[in-house]
Amino acid sequence: MRTVVLLLMGVHLAYAGMHSLKYFFTGVSGDIDFPEYTAVGLVDEGQFYYFDSNIKQAVPKTEWIRQNEGEDYWVRETQNMVGYHQSFKNNIQILKERFNQSAGVHTWQLMYGCELNDDGTTQGYHQYGYDGADFVSLDKNTLTWTAANPQAVITKHKWEATTYAAKEKGYLENTCIEWLKKYLDYGKDTLERKVSPQVSLLQKDPSSPVTCHATGFYPSGVKISWQKNGQDHDEDVDLGELLSNEDGTFQRTSTINVEPDEWKNNRFSCVVEHQDKTIRKTEDDIITNFGDSVPIGIIVGVVAAVILLVVIGVVGYLVYQRKKGFKPVSASDDGSNSSART
Repeated sequence: MRTVVLLLMGVHLAYAGMHSLKYFFTGVSGDIDFPEYTAVGLVDEGQFYYFDSNIKQAVPKTEWIRQNEGEDYWVRETQNMVGYHQSFKNNIQILKERFNQSAGVHTWQLMYGCELNDDGTTQGYHQYGYDGADFVSLDKNTLTWTAANPQAVITKHKWEATTYAAKEKGYLENTCIEWLKKYLDYGKDTLERKVSPQVSLLQKDPSSPVTCHATGFYPSGVKISWQKNGQDHDEDVDLGELLSNEDGTFQRTSTINVEPDEWKNNRFSCVVEHQDKTIRKTEDDIITNFGDSVPIGIIVGVVAAVILLVVIGVVGYLVYQRKKGFKPVSASDDGSNSSART
């Protein structure tokens, strides 16, 4: 399970002035306690659509999609996803042979989607990954596929001999944007809300790192930074991934790793900026396992439970591009051919 969880913990920010529609498909083979295939759809980083090969049914994850799309939509989506499941299984087998693999856990992943800026400009992305690494990605300007390794060159040539790239370009630039606008209209009240974060400083004991935890905020664009004696400090700081909460809001952490003496002899503070609000927390606000504060074990346990729910709910997230900052669908928009054979 650890392998899959590591592949799931990435979500990328939707900043003010930009809206996005993205889908993440993941096929898994091997001895693992997860569905063989999952699909997750997101609008502005919030999940609205889910399918996995255990439940064998596409289901709504928000009220706004539930109220605006009827049974035909979900029947069609279920039929599409059942077909894609088989295609993903086939592709994993092909790639295992191509990479000369016979056992172990292997993943075939796809992320595609579009972004709409307030000035009307758009972007579109369509990329595949195998076993946590890049495989092939679409260059829609040249209608070619970029191979990330020698094994992917075979797929590149195969797909460039078809109209696959042209179809995806049309989808990303037209159909995807049309459905994004429709979904934004469906979920206007929810997607345009603004909720400020709750911020806590957490520390297990005096020698442990200090974690700044921001949660319950919407939209997802948040900046977490540290200051030392009033000056920006970005050394020894680990910024966590953005995660979704069950209520559709978001959470994120930033951990600073400094020696106890350095912490004691300086004034550190965590600064969280969201929309027009800035929240600052200092050592006076730390919640710990020592002293008279609320035990951090209880708080961390709650956070871990939320993260577990997130992992289960968004098991299809494609984050093999975490190391590069992977930039960014299809549902009833009937767009991308995610069943393409490698």
